[in-house]
Amino acid sequence: MQMRTVRVTAAAAVAAVAIASVLATTAPLGARQAAATLREPDVIYVPTPQEVVDAMLELANVGSSDVVYDLGSGDGRIPITAAQKYGARAIGIDINPQRIKEANANLAKANVGDKVKFLNQDLFETDFSDATVVTLYLLPRLNLQLMPKLKALKKGTRIVSHSFDMGDQWPPEKSQNINGSAIYFWTVR
Repeated sequence: MQMRTVRVTAAAAVAAVAIASVLATTAPLGARQAAATLREPDVIYVPTPQEVVDAMLELANVGSSDVVYDLGSGDGRIPITAAQKYGARAIGIDINPQRIKEANANLAKANVGDKVKFLNQDLFETDFSDATVVTLYLLPRLNLQLMPKLKALKKGTRIVSHSFDMGDQWPPEKSQNINGSAIYFWTVR
């Protein structure tokens, strides 16, 4: 009697797995992506002050033909400002779904939804090869981890980092201090 119960339970488990796999492969791509579990964020969220956002975009000489990627985009202020102030197309990448929710709420109020989108992705796995400008506010070790990917971007791509540089391995071309906040600038050569 006990053996039979195990067989029924095993058969039920096999059926459940089969149904789940069919549903997973027939669900729309967006639904499958939303269900994916990303790893924990590498940094805690600290918003970049708006005056620093403005200085970063100005230092990068952002224009309407640019494609701006903000890696670790938080509440979306950099992509939204790039679109509002400069007419650029902008993409924010953040691993934290709560930040993406906040960014999309801010985007809904900003009237630039045709130029900005936010993606709940891991910035180390995201393809941002079409970027002409990349903005960062990450930790030094993350900047160093990203450096090979950043250096592989097309020539002329501008990179601006809030607070943290890339060490001696890639000295910045320019730096500025905005009311106590450092920003650093590089061009891919």
